[in-house]
Amino acid sequence: MEFEKIQIDKDTLVGELMEIDITTAPILMSIGMHCIGCPASEMESIEEAAWVHGMDVDELVNEINAHLLRRYEEKVAAAKEAEAKTE
Repeated sequence: MEFEKIQIDKDTLVGELMEIDITTAPILMSIGMHCIGCPASEMESIEEAAWVHGMDVDELVNEINAHLLRRYEEKVAAAKEAEAKTE
């Protein structure tokens, strides 16, 4: 099974990010963005969300990308473990 390594940038929309990986929601909520599912926030970029909530955009993007990388690594490790069990 192949998994795609995903990285976002400051122009990624919050709605797109939620489609990519919903487990990033707690990161956004930790900066005060509690209305992640509202229509306005879905069309807001990560840069706009960071600005509105007083956070450095580069720091936020780095935190999200680190989380996405961990999730990718976890999925790959789980797939390898499952494959090893079937051999």
